[in-house]
Amino acid sequence: MTVATTEDLLRTLAPQVLGALVRRYGRFEDCEDAVQEAVLAAATQWPAQGVPDNPRGWLRTVAARRLVDQIRSDQARRVRESVTAAEPVPEEVPDADDTLLLLFLCCHPVLTAASQTALTLRAVGGLTTAEIARAFLVPEATMAARISRAKQRIRTAGSAFRPPEGADRAERLRVVLHVLYLIFNEGYTASSGSDLHRPDLAAEAIRLTRLVHGQLPDDSEVTGLLALMLLTHARRHARTTGSGDLVPLAEQDRTRWDRALIDEGTALAAAALGGPRLGPYQLQAAIAATHADAATAEQTNWPQVHALYLILSRIAPNPVVTLNRAVALAEVEGPAAGLALLATLDDDERMARHHRLLSVRAHLLERSGDLAGAYRCYRAAARATASLAERRYLESRAARVRR
Repeated sequence: MTVATTEDLLRTLAPQVLGALVRRYGRFEDCEDAVQEAVLAAATQWPAQGVPDNPRGWLRTVAARRLVDQIRSDQARRVRESVTAAEPVPEEVPDADDTLLLLFLCCHPVLTAASQTALTLRAVGGLTTAEIARAFLVPEATMAARISRAKQRIRTAGSAFRPPEGADRAERLRVVLHVLYLIFNEGYTASSGSDLHRPDLAAEAIRLTRLVHGQLPDDSEVTGLLALMLLTHARRHARTTGSGDLVPLAEQDRTRWDRALIDEGTALAAAALGGPRLGPYQLQAAIAATHADAATAEQTNWPQVHALYLILSRIAPNPVVTLNRAVALAEVEGPAAGLALLATLDDDERMARHHRLLSVRAHLLERSGDLAGAYRCYRAAARATASLAERRYLESRAARVRR
């Protein structure tokens, strides 16, 4: 087995083993340390000695031994400090895949969205603290402190490792899906830095969403989110030039789109729409499937795209949905209609000087013939983004309309 294959296997098995240990022993932080030690041992031994017949069982046994050793060490220290402690007895760790429960734990409501995302990538994604810090462009020490605080807050909250029930389960699943969506979006379009996207982060979000879908195959929103990710990720090779410059959707070479991902995503999007309730991820997947169905940008069914955004704006209203609907409306009724809809966002504090609002306005002003206004908005949008790839694109658009 190659090193890459071993790493992939360990990344898949680690959250399953961690979930099993947390279910048996609690002590989330200690369990994670034990699993990381077991993973390190496997990464060293398996390439040379071969993968054991039951790799998950091997990791589970090694991690449980490390954990019990740590418990014994802690208790011996307390005994030396004159505190009575019972000798721990190694217990059988259940052979079950608790990845979904682990996701529920990492997305505990006492945590901020940033902490939920970081802890999910660390405990379930198997990324190192350094990798997560690089992905979000913060110092490793900052990310380590964030993850440590998240674990402490979960411990203080006394969260039991069991499935949430009723309305709490639905709400926690909604948070899990939102965190996976945030991870994918950061990977697909990085919020800052020199690269437009981070394919490894997007791929990790897809992997984790596949795990959730595998455990909840009949949940239409889970299916819709996976479809949305696949259909969006399918465009990744066409989104930039060889030098890393952004290529907008209308100008992409669609022969470079990943047809296998599109076929899978389209089938999942259709299945998601057959569910009993309509949710935002199902609708976004349907929109992505409509774009994927068009051989050229000119063949896009914009009335259908706009209709789907209109439904989305009613069931999950937010300014980004309005922004995207304005683009679709401009394609159906002309740039003036799109600009009028954009104007409704001017007083929304969430969009104040947001580079996407400025860039869409610039695009529609350019289409309407107001080149001076387009230039000002392109320049303002370029100044407002922290993404160097997007900044280069917006500056090039500004230079084009000024000629």
